[in-house]
Amino acid sequence: MRWLLAAFGLFAGLAGAVEATRPAAPSAAPVTLQFVAEHPVEGMPSGNLSGLAMCGGEMWTVSDRDDDRIYRLLIDEQPGKAWQATAEPFVVPGVPDSGLSWGARARVSVGGLLRGGAMDFEGISCDQAGNRYVVSEAYAAVLLLPATGEPTWLPLPQSLLRQARASGLLMEFNALYEGIAVSADGKELWLAAERQRRGLLKVRNENGTWKCDGNCVMLSEGGTALPPPELGAERALPIDFSDLVLYKDKLFTLERLAHQICRRDAKTGAQEQCWSVAAGMLAPERRYDLPYGVAEALILDDKGAWIGLDNGEHARADGDGRPYVLRFAAPAGGWLGGK
Repeated sequence: MRWLLAAFGLFAGLAGAVEATRPAAPSAAPVTLQFVAEHPVEGMPSGNLSGLAMCGGEMWTVSDRDDDRIYRLLIDEQPGKAWQATAEPFVVPGVPDSGLSWGARARVSVGGLLRGGAMDFEGISCDQAGNRYVVSEAYAAVLLLPATGEPTWLPLPQSLLRQARASGLLMEFNALYEGIAVSADGKELWLAAERQRRGLLKVRNENGTWKCDGNCVMLSEGGTALPPPELGAERALPIDFSDLVLYKDKLFTLERLAHQICRRDAKTGAQEQCWSVAAGMLAPERRYDLPYGVAEALILDDKGAWIGLDNGEHARADGDGRPYVLRFAAPAGGWLGGK
């Protein structure tokens, strides 16, 4: 999922990217979103719920410990109602060639053997044709699960990884791509680099070929911040992105450490407005004995936000070790209100 307590620092060598040493701050403190309900998820034996997407009215999720399936969730909005996950199996078509070095690929293989989940699927999105896109953090690659036919790895441009690393992104093991968003027509794709540095990247499909519009990197920024005070953290940790959503032509980032959702410009990645989910997520009975957050998955709709929790093998304060999906109400004025 993250290994957030690993050593951290900033990286130099930035070239051609939108650069910031600290994240852009909103003009005012984030407004707190109202917590509505929580739903434990059953039927995911490996747990580790790490992505969510709404595709054709159905909710789908992935686990970063399962390499051969995604899950459909049976939604029941009755507060506290458990949701059943039903697996849709598939066969991964070999190991992708995304430009990772031999050493990085070897480390990924060993890590997969030790913890399970060699692909480390961290996010899922879909287009209006019913194709699902699943991002592999381990291999910095995207797997296409088409509405019909066999899975294939997207032939993303080799320059994507080079430009990301030239901008200080994707430098830490287990801190590569953590979120994915796809346009309705399937022609544009955004990726979120997790941390140390965090960033946003974009590619587009032009006549069947995935390309960058000049620089693939929209945003690259470093820095640290203290988690919300409820966690009792004594030191700052690296700022992060843990999921990414395209909603009405705006990007929205889920920011795990800060326990917030932020709206961003889909062309530049510039932050416009943020909303806090800390009060609902960190209620005493929902808290985990961890110094960082566990929010890994995000869906937005007109009524609110669904946030999925990747709690790993940790139980929350009330003893429940199942994955959870939490519901928050949309802000007054909607997600596009404000500046």
